Amino acid sequence: MVIIKSHAEFESHLGQELGVSPWHKITQEQINHFADATLDPQWIHIDPERCKSESPFKTTIAHGYLTLSLLPYFWRQVVDVQNLKMEVNYGIEQLKFGQAVVVDSEVRCRVSLKSIVNLRGITKATLFIQVEIKDQPKPALAGDVVFLYHFM
Repeated sequence: MVIIKSHAEFESHLGQELGVSPWHKITQEQINHFADATLDPQWIHIDPERCKSESPFKTTIAHGYLTLSLLPYFWRQVVDVQNLKMEVNYGIEQLKFGQAVVVDSEVRCRVSLKSIVNLRGITKATLFIQVEIKDQPKPALAGDVVFLYHFM
């Protein structure tokens, strides 16, 4: 795990891979909870029996936004940003969903520091992220995630 305590430490990683998170298994229970929380009970996510006969995947798949919502969890597995007053999710740019995540797949996140800017004492970090699916050639999603860090 990379530990970052200042803008200068963050900047020293520019253009480098920061790390890869451990694998996380996407279960049907997690998919069902996400469907309930987001009011998105589409059958392709929550109906295993119907998926066996009607889905091209022959099983349920995770919501794309469920996979995306794991980014803060994955990020904390890769980097520990310390000495902060505040961290703000600022944006997502150029995000593409590359492949469906079928139930019981394992996913992880690979993170690189694409750019970093000091905005009058606030660090704006743009991370290139890829959520990989175990034993699959294409990522579940890839894009740039932007955070603002207010270091002490």
